[in-house]
Amino acid sequence: MNHDGNISIAPLLNELIRQKDASDQKVPTADDIAAALSLIFQSQLSAIQCASLLTILRTSNRDREALVLARCGQRMREAAAQVDRKALREIVRQRGRKEGGYHGGFCDLVGTGGDGWSTFNVSTTASIVASSLLLLCKHGNRASSSTSGSADLLQAIRPRAPKIEAVNAQVLPSTYQVSNYAFLFAPTFHPGMRHVAPIRKELGFRTIFNLLGPLANPVEGNIEARIVGVPQEELGPIFAEALRINGARKAMVVCGEERLDEISCAGRTRCWRLVERPNPAFRGPRDEEDEEFTTSDEEGEPRKLVGIENSSLQPEDFGLQRHSLSEVSPGKMPAENAETLMRLLRNELARDDPVLDFVLLNTAALFVIAGVCDSDTSDMGYGDDGKVIYETGPGGLRWKEGVRRARWAIGSGQALASLERYIEATLNATGQ
Repeated sequence: MNHDGNISIAPLLNELIRQKDASDQKVPTADDIAAALSLIFQSQLSAIQCASLLTILRTSNRDREALVLARCGQRMREAAAQVDRKALREIVRQRGRKEGGYHGGFCDLVGTGGDGWSTFNVSTTASIVASSLLLLCKHGNRASSSTSGSADLLQAIRPRAPKIEAVNAQVLPSTYQVSNYAFLFAPTFHPGMRHVAPIRKELGFRTIFNLLGPLANPVEGNIEARIVGVPQEELGPIFAEALRINGARKAMVVCGEERLDEISCAGRTRCWRLVERPNPAFRGPRDEEDEEFTTSDEEGEPRKLVGIENSSLQPEDFGLQRHSLSEVSPGKMPAENAETLMRLLRNELARDDPVLDFVLLNTAALFVIAGVCDSDTSDMGYGDDGKVIYETGPGGLRWKEGVRRARWAIGSGQALASLERYIEATLNATGQ
């Protein structure tokens, strides 16, 4: 430790530099890198060494390795405000709506950002719509490279905006007592990130922290299903493997062919889906109906093994038409996007509106990955005609059924009601 209280990582930095020039030198492991990164959250790394670490990781492509991302994401979660996991498991038991292959657990829909398109806030909107049937833990922040981040959108809602900072680790369980939706504002749950914020701003290029967001959800370990968007196709299999390493069972990583970190409404989207298969070495009970949901088995052989399958999707697989990205990426400011969000939730957009179709695509995909579309029956509530669409598409999955359920969520008013319950919960938490 230096006289100023910082810990020097000079040996690690030298090893990272040498690894590009001499194959016989010691190559720092993913755990070595993650341990160094964790010093940032404790303010134990000097600004110069912090900047050096982020720069070397970027130029050496070590920040594009699945194991490095998985281990760094783990350290970032360990440094975050810790949630009451027992209370969250109780929420799933009490309020989780089991249907098809969905066990009632928490879900997330998130992108890394950085695709340069400044599209409408589709993942945030789709997560709200999906909360009509799923428990949603949307992890997000203010805009970094776009004009309207997820936090910016929520704070621009009128007439009443949620107090996003009110939902912290202590308040989160009580929020889920009344709402299926919660927004986990990154600065609230990751206070240690404030130490690196000015350094990232001065560096001026995207670092490993621009990739870690989807892997740093504080509810990780209680998440049942998720969709993660990446802006570069080469990141797809890397993120899928990082999720698998972290114990995820149900997930799909997506990248639109336009280098979009969402399922594209304009054309083809590459997909990397985590798929569970029975493990022949498992010796436990075969009936998991009453088992508590976790993302990984800590003892013995797991019940199932997780593999990764590659495929592609296009709007036609969902029964929707294509729309150019120019129709959904006007680069509008948060207030305008929030107005569109509320019009969508009030079912005021035309049935074939480009933004609506964009949201339907991404909501439907989360429904499918979560497993609710596996059900051969449907009783969602008021407005549900119960006419399940059994037709399957890529991967043998019911993408069109996902759209039917997403349209119901909007048309029935349940998506809007879910958002209103979340807003009310945040205001109550602040005494307003």
